[in-house]
Amino acid sequence: MTNYKIDDLDQKIIQLLSTDARLSNRKIATQLGFTEGTIRSRVKRLEDENFIRFTAVTNMSNLDTPQLAYIGIHAEQNSIKKVAERIANLPEINGVIILLGRFDILAIGLFEGLSEVHQVASNKILDFEGVRLVETSVVVDVVKYDNRVAKIVTPHLEKI
Repeated sequence: MTNYKIDDLDQKIIQLLSTDARLSNRKIATQLGFTEGTIRSRVKRLEDENFIRFTAVTNMSNLDTPQLAYIGIHAEQNSIKKVAERIANLPEINGVIILLGRFDILAIGLFEGLSEVHQVASNKILDFEGVRLVETSVVVDVVKYDNRVAKIVTPHLEKI
């Protein structure tokens, strides 16, 4: 674990990058009143210390038959963590969350069609030891989807 504590400048940089991760260091520096070198070193440190991460997000409209699916899993209580880890190792699955509520585990994936959703949910996940029930919800229309919805903030990161 890091001893690095983010300060007000770091928080402002994170806020700008969470709005537009493609902002150049020069533009950030101009907006915040610092040198480009200061911003560059801060961004690098934030990346190195795992406070931020840059990644590309799949544009669902570019897939032939994009199928976003949520797979709810009921597992035996003593197997939840183990089942979640096995599901996380499936290349078709993009997110795995352990829940309190209707399901024990929620798996999220972007698939090339219904047959792939069925293959993963019914022929892979359901076959895992400790899985009792799998329920799949398939997205039929996206009214709004903000890619930043999954932005992860560490507990010690103050509100920006």
